[in-house]
Amino acid sequence: MAASERRAFAHKINRTVAAEVRKQVSRERSGSPHSSRRSSSSLGVPLTEVIEPLDFEDVLLSRPPEVEPGPLRDLIEFPADDLELLKQPRECRTTESGVPEDGKLDAQVRAAVEMYSEDWIIVRRRYQHLSTAYSPITTETQRERQKGLTCQVFEQDTPGDERTGPEDVDDSLHCSGSPEDTPRSSGASGIFSLRNLAADSLLPTLLERAAPEDVDRRNEALRRQHRAPALLTLYPAPDEDEAVERCSRPEPPREHFGQRILVKCLSLKFEIEIEPIFGTLALYDVREKKKISENFYFDLNSDSVKGLLRAHGTHPAISTLARSAIFSVTYPSPDIFLVVKLEKVLQQGDISECCEPYMVMKEADTVKNKEKLEKLRLAAEQFCTRLGRYRMPFAWTAVHLANIVSSVGPQDRDSDSEGERRATWEAERLSDEDLFKFLADMRRPSSLLRRLRPVTAQLKIDISPAPENLHFCLSPELLHVKPYPDPRGRPTKEILEFPAREVYAPHTCYRNLLFVYPHSLNFSSRQGSVRNLAVRIQYMAGEDQSQALPWSPEFYEEFKLRLPACVTENHHLFFTFYHVSCQPRPGTALETPWIPLLQHGRLRTGPFCLPVSVDQPPPSYSVLTPDVALPGMRWVDGHKGVFSVELTAVSSVHPQDPHLDKFFTLVHVLEEGTFPFRLKETVLSEGTMEQELRASLAALRLASPEPLVAFSHHVLDKLVRLVVRPPVICGQMVNLGRGAFEAMAHVASLVHRNLEAVQDSRGHCPLLAAYVHYAFRIPGGEPCLPGEAPPATVQAATLSRGSGRPASLYLARSKSISSSNPDLAVVPGSVDDEVSRILASKGAIDRSSSRASSYLEASSSSALPAPQPRHTVQKLLHEELALQWVVSGSAVRELVLQHAWFFFRLMVKSMELHLLLGQRLDTPRKLRFPGRFLEDIAALVASVGLEVITRVHKDMELAERLNASLAFFLSDLLSIADRGYIFSLVRAHYKQVATRLQSAPNPAALLTLRMDFTRILCSHEHYVTLNLPCCPLSPPASPSPSVSSTTSQSSTFSSQTPDPKVTNMFELSGPFRQQHFLSGLLLTELALALDPEAEGASLLHKKAISAVHSLLCSHDVDSRYTDASVKAKVAELYLPLLSLARDTLPRLHGFAEGSGQRSRLASMLDSDTDGEGDIGGTINPSVAMAIAGGPLAPGSRTSISQGPSTAARSGCPLSAESSRTLLVCVLWVLKNAEPALLQRWAADLALPQLGRLLDLLYLCLAAFEYKGKKAFERINSLTFKKSLDMRARLEEAILGTIGARQEMVRRSRERSPFGNQENVRWRKSVTHWRQTSDRVDKTKDEMNHEALVDGNLATEASLVVLDTLEIIVQTVMLSEARESILGAVLKVVLYSLGSAQSALFLQHGLATQRALVSKFPELLFEEDTELCADLCLRLLRHCGSRISTIRTHASASLYLLMRQNFEIGHNFARVKMLVTMSLSSLVGTTQNFSEEHLRRSLKTILTYAEEDVLGSGPHVQPAHDPDRHGEDEGAPGGPRDAHGPHVQNCPGIPRLSRPAADVAAEHGWQACRAGGSHAEAAQCMVHAAALVAEYLALLEDSRHLPVGCVSFQNVSSNVLEESAISDDILSPDEEGFCSGKNFTELGLVGLLEQAAACFTMGGLYEAVNEVYKNLIPILEAHRDYKKLAAVHGRLQEAFTKIMHQLWLGVPPIARAACESPSWELSRDTPPPGHLSVEGEFSGQRWQEPRALGRLGGGKRSQRVFGTYFRVGFYGARFGDLDEQEFVYKEPSITKLAEISHRLEEFYTERFGDDVVEIIKDSNPVDKSKLDPQKAYIQITYVEPHFDTYELKDRVTYFDRNYGLRAFLFCTPFTPDGRAHGELAEQHKRKTLLSTEHAFPYIKTRIRVCHREETVLTPVEVAIEDMQKKTRELAFATEQDPPDAKMLQMVLQGSVGPTVNQWCEDALRKNKALIGPDQKEYHRELERHYGRLREALQPLLTQRLPQLLAPSSTSLRELHEQIEFQEG
Repeated sequence: MAASERRAFAHKINRTVAAEVRKQVSRERSGSPHSSRRSSSSLGVPLTEVIEPLDFEDVLLSRPPEVEPGPLRDLIEFPADDLELLKQPRECRTTESGVPEDGKLDAQVRAAVEMYSEDWIIVRRRYQHLSTAYSPITTETQRERQKGLTCQVFEQDTPGDERTGPEDVDDSLHCSGSPEDTPRSSGASGIFSLRNLAADSLLPTLLERAAPEDVDRRNEALRRQHRAPALLTLYPAPDEDEAVERCSRPEPPREHFGQRILVKCLSLKFEIEIEPIFGTLALYDVREKKKISENFYFDLNSDSVKGLLRAHGTHPAISTLARSAIFSVTYPSPDIFLVVKLEKVLQQGDISECCEPYMVMKEADTVKNKEKLEKLRLAAEQFCTRLGRYRMPFAWTAVHLANIVSSVGPQDRDSDSEGERRATWEAERLSDEDLFKFLADMRRPSSLLRRLRPVTAQLKIDISPAPENLHFCLSPELLHVKPYPDPRGRPTKEILEFPAREVYAPHTCYRNLLFVYPHSLNFSSRQGSVRNLAVRIQYMAGEDQSQALPWSPEFYEEFKLRLPACVTENHHLFFTFYHVSCQPRPGTALETPWIPLLQHGRLRTGPFCLPVSVDQPPPSYSVLTPDVALPGMRWVDGHKGVFSVELTAVSSVHPQDPHLDKFFTLVHVLEEGTFPFRLKETVLSEGTMEQELRASLAALRLASPEPLVAFSHHVLDKLVRLVVRPPVICGQMVNLGRGAFEAMAHVASLVHRNLEAVQDSRGHCPLLAAYVHYAFRIPGGEPCLPGEAPPATVQAATLSRGSGRPASLYLARSKSISSSNPDLAVVPGSVDDEVSRILASKGAIDRSSSRASSYLEASSSSALPAPQPRHTVQKLLHEELALQWVVSGSAVRELVLQHAWFFFRLMVKSMELHLLLGQRLDTPRKLRFPGRFLEDIAALVASVGLEVITRVHKDMELAERLNASLAFFLSDLLSIADRGYIFSLVRAHYKQVATRLQSAPNPAALLTLRMDFTRILCSHEHYVTLNLPCCPLSPPASPSPSVSSTTSQSSTFSSQTPDPKVTNMFELSGPFRQQHFLSGLLLTELALALDPEAEGASLLHKKAISAVHSLLCSHDVDSRYTDASVKAKVAELYLPLLSLARDTLPRLHGFAEGSGQRSRLASMLDSDTDGEGDIGGTINPSVAMAIAGGPLAPGSRTSISQGPSTAARSGCPLSAESSRTLLVCVLWVLKNAEPALLQRWAADLALPQLGRLLDLLYLCLAAFEYKGKKAFERINSLTFKKSLDMRARLEEAILGTIGARQEMVRRSRERSPFGNQENVRWRKSVTHWRQTSDRVDKTKDEMNHEALVDGNLATEASLVVLDTLEIIVQTVMLSEARESILGAVLKVVLYSLGSAQSALFLQHGLATQRALVSKFPELLFEEDTELCADLCLRLLRHCGSRISTIRTHASASLYLLMRQNFEIGHNFARVKMLVTMSLSSLVGTTQNFSEEHLRRSLKTILTYAEEDVLGSGPHVQPAHDPDRHGEDEGAPGGPRDAHGPHVQNCPGIPRLSRPAADVAAEHGWQACRAGGSHAEAAQCMVHAAALVAEYLALLEDSRHLPVGCVSFQNVSSNVLEESAISDDILSPDEEGFCSGKNFTELGLVGLLEQAAACFTMGGLYEAVNEVYKNLIPILEAHRDYKKLAAVHGRLQEAFTKIMHQLWLGVPPIARAACESPSWELSRDTPPPGHLSVEGEFSGQRWQEPRALGRLGGGKRSQRVFGTYFRVGFYGARFGDLDEQEFVYKEPSITKLAEISHRLEEFYTERFGDDVVEIIKDSNPVDKSKLDPQKAYIQITYVEPHFDTYELKDRVTYFDRNYGLRAFLFCTPFTPDGRAHGELAEQHKRKTLLSTEHAFPYIKTRIRVCHREETVLTPVEVAIEDMQKKTRELAFATEQDPPDAKMLQMVLQGSVGPTVNQWCEDALRKNKALIGPDQKEYHRELERHYGRLREALQPLLTQRLPQLLAPSSTSLRELHEQIEFQEG
């Protein structure tokens, strides 16, 4: 069958279904492709409803893993080792344990010891780290995976002189000549170059005749090589702000430390050294007025000085040798001081006397004061011998820590320097109050400090941030901190912190310290000397001295004691006061107070004011306080309190809170059963124990926050024990579940509230999270690790499974549903009916066993059986928590909801421990948990879901937290419970949300929460397995077909009904959503978000797409899915994504260049219209396109035929970022899906759907096109990240500078999804793609890496598109609409070849192109020429590539194209013509185009022709030398200047002219649409119309048609170029002559209408009339009155605008001149009405064009037609352009600097830096003075020029700006070469240029064809200047209305230096216009005028011959005195 007949047959088939197609298209266009999503789907279930999932466990029973082969087996079921129990040893910082040794410990201490010594119990999900929640895909991880990428080679990154590939390197060696050896203007240069060039390497198999199938297989195998294994690794990481599923495992509980500062005491030096000096360091906070650390004691004395104390000391402990300490600061502040106190040995005398030697003696005077020093040393030695045990205060100083931030390093403390370094003496002991006053004054000059006398000393200390693991460190308990390598090393002490404010951190280690602070002792009433008093403190375990602790410190300020493990009521502190005599007599003990340490079981702490007894206390005193007046004892001051002391405990054993103490005491009493028990003043018995315990539980909420948080682990453990193991009191078990549950809620709330500052992004408290993860354990349940013996089975406290109970047994209760909640009568909230149905549908759950649901029915059932009591041994925590939560009251429920995550996690870990400890993991999931518990879970899920829905508009933050907590809870249950049951709960929750959505005021908020819910569920580590990927989809059971199936029943490739199984896999069908439940939920959310009618579309778009993207990224990096078959199964879960993206195509971001790219692709499927309808028909273009066999245009939303309603339905467009992410997800599916499956799906697609799929692929190519390395460069200087140096760390430690991590946490906690989204960090949905919007400075390596990744991404994306196109091509082999589809496929291929692609892709892309053309040659040679033209253009561009590999394949493709053309028609004229056209449009428009490499490609083609062994190859000769097209190179405007050669190169050749007309028309319309050169666009249309008119005139002689080009000469004189067609060249009867769409009357009408439209947009209204003169006869002949009416209406509008703007553009001065009948113009006079503009170069000073018309004061024209410049090119680098001149037309008001900069930048990019120079003058260029290695450009402003006879016809402003061929510019010069000089030397050169064509033309520059120069003498120059001034005066004088300001400006420049006929008139008019304030100014002008007339009077009276006589008057004087008279 002939090709034409076959096409006709195909057309007839398409027409037979035209009606059906119209219906389908109208149905699809009435709403978007999404319109049916909400209403219907497969199985009759809309997307807004969740289909009931399959029973997961039953499906697995029917399909065990053994049935799947190989790696697919692991996708069936969770791994057997998914859940495991771990024991993690508790971290111990010290080498020895700090807990007490085994002994008799009370219950409280025993509990603390167990708490601080037992290991962590962790339940780990072995594969959880593979989840997106715990292994996020971040930028850092992406960059790590991107290592080792192959560097892709791109043309645009290749420098101009770079050679890539061995072929390029060696080619120069094979050339006998080079192109430079032959002049470029030579006509033989092309042949000469090709004959002497070496060809590129040849493809070995190119000329082989292989079967198409073999070629396809070979190409596919080659494409599979060197591919990126993971596509999404090349794409930016998912947005972390959208990662709601992100989790992190909590850090193990650790001991709290603040910012740690290391202080090293280096030296202490006084002026004299006579005795030992001791130092003390401590931190003080002046703002808080609090000491914030314990004391650190240091000794810097030398060994000789220490020897003075040898009589009082034994061998010192090594801990006393410390000279460095680590201080901890929890709350950094600028008000913290390091206070240094110095002490000395007690000695006789006043403190001032003791300090006097240190203040008066200097080290320099040692020799002079030798005797005094010896006497002082002797006295000091005596005091040390007698009083060496006692100290006295000596001096103090302080270091302001804020000042050391700027000077890290050793600190010199010199008392002679500034105040803060001053060491002052103390008259008495310095109290804390006085110290804080002094410290506050140290920061500012104060008289208080001036009164203190300084002691000269030098203290050197070093302050720095403490390192992480410092060696030789001792804890506050003096335990060795790891690492401690040598016990003999000098230690560093950790100093205990006393935080300035509360610190909320749990205790994690055993600590039991007591600090004693004696403050004051008032002995004022006591007689005798009380000067030197010392106090000794003894810790007494009894009343005998032998029971005192062995160490009794005697320091004067702070006592630190370590409390024993068991403190009893006999333990007390015993104080003894001594009077120390400085004389040589022993001291005597005076008084003895004491403090009992334990009272009513509580440790006594706080301030005390004790009475002091003179006598020793009597026996049994220790149980009493000193406040009791014991008989027989004498007391100081009458038993009044005289001794002030304070006790402070730092203990992790004693809570020091009354409520906590009482709770722990009661619990311990219950555990030990010691009754009766005394609690304060009350004796408790078993009968009152329950009441007290309940009251204590309720009072826990009143506990102080700090101890409650510190003992939170203890409290929670005790509460859990009370729930799990109810106590037995009086033989009865007391159910405290409700009270304990409420207490847990209050404790969690208090802990949460006080730790609010450290919460994570979801508001979770890390302390509670760590407790659940590490510390929580089931009481009594010891973990059984592998290899250990299992523990004894503990009977659960719940009833057995409901399935084993009779159905008649109802457990409903009327008053109570739990024995632990006997008084509950009402359940808040209700259970959804869906939940009840789920419960009833589960076979393993008996409806009768329901507790919650049966209780709800109690209100309607009057007679119900009594509840069956629970016979328990031990309850299960998760069951009790679920039950108590469901039945809790409103107040407690509110607390629990605030922290629901905590209780959910407790329940999950309890369930996991229950399974692990009970060895129940092998139990079937349906039997793991009893039915009653699952009922409670269902009720709980429904209740929490209802709270989420109801609170979303009231408390969005809480709703978000509840939503996430519920989702995580259900996700966790999927790992341990019945998965089908959990899916049912998920479905029930979705139904709740769907019901609420119908009435929600803001559905977007609820949809956002549901999307987050779905994303969290899908983040499960076994997400793929949960979707049952290996089970085949079953066809829909319902007989009703889905929408997708009905729309695709008429398949593109077959008349058979599409396979329902395949359709279900690629659509969101019922079977798909039922089996792939989670994937169906996710894609359904995406589909609903992409629905045009969706609320909050931009936000939902980003969230839904980000969720899919995150999952796909996790699949790419998951080691379980590396196998290709496994990944294909994973990809099947996302197949509906292809349909979703295809339907969303109209609203995706337009990445393609220009708005019509995608619509052009779709419109090419419109194969036949046959002129249906009239010219102005209203047929829908999409309907016509579909009837013709093409798809719906994806750009139909911009169609002219669409109304506003359709545009409104288009919905919110997707942002660039969202669109790009969606497209990369589509590419991931296409890359990993099974090719055979994709082929089956493509075969079932209807033609419109396939068309949209191709449009989608087209958009993918545009979205991921490589941007080039230059796009990643940054102009700003690089900024480097600075590491946290020592100074910054000290600043953070001391001043409290917040770190980046805390800042991030704070920002994440402040985010709000529905607040002001502009200021919210994580709301980026309204922004464009991040890579283009985020501008950050990056290093060169980072930019290179980005370019590397972007290149690999572009290559892989294009290869995926190519793979898909190959699948489509293989599918359409037998298709009825093959031509249309293959045309669209080829269009996509051509676009890929025309975009920026790597060499790797171009190899495969060109191979695919060759195979496509080889199999379907009719695509190019029997159909429209556009595809063939595009292909030639792209191949020719690649033939000029600098990369040899690209040239090799492009040459091969071009040769095969020519051979194919030759084999079909025995000539290759068409290809030759198209190559010529492509070359003409290519040269000069592509910056990277290399003519040298093009010649080599042509040589390669010649080589192929010579080696074609079949002998059938065409005889190839070069069509054109590329050098011949060099004249168009210099157009930096791009395509505008390249349109002309299409028509110019083809005159008289119809085969060339016809496509040339098409190309011209297309490019013209593009230029018009681009909003640029409308005049040039209109000229393109006119030329094309003239060409069409010439052809139509050859066919027939019609009166209504134009006779040819001559009919358009009034529009443009240039159009006569197209009139070179005659009958002897071509017969009109040649086949195919008029087959083009433009070569008909309709085509001519369309071209004329477009030309008129372009003229209108360009403001050329006069030309519109000339165009319509040719159009109106055609419309009249067709009786198209509607069109005629429209045309005449447009003409009226045009004429109206002409009338309004006729004089608007002409200055009033010129308007008056034109109206004057006596006005005469010479050739050199600027025409009236034209803005006379001059632009000159004066030396090196560049003058801008200046407009004289501005002086006229007229309005600026609303239409300005352009500015013109003459551009000359000089230099061999320009080739044929050397010494050529052009006139450039630029937009109006274009400055000279603008075009100069643009041309310089353009040619610099082509030739390189420092090559292009701009000649900045208008003088003639002497080439001999130019550098031959450089390129020179001369630019001059020119203005249109008209001869006198022309001005008679060019009357209007339009006339003087249309049809311009002559241009004038003037150049001032002097004989000596300067631009300006004296008036006698000033010459002027006028240069007249004539162009080849008239402006406007189809190009914006035209070559200068003639040049004429005229030189004016100085006199002529002066006369011309005078004429110019005269005209200005005339215009200003005759202006109506007059303009006074302009008139004075002209007078000011005219009256003084010159005078003319208009001066007197101008002065007269000015006098009438001015006001009183300008009278003096006018008189001055008149005086000047009078003096001027007098000076010129002699000249005015002489006759002309006398004037010509020689005179001594200078020419300048003559110039100033000439007056021209009128006439």
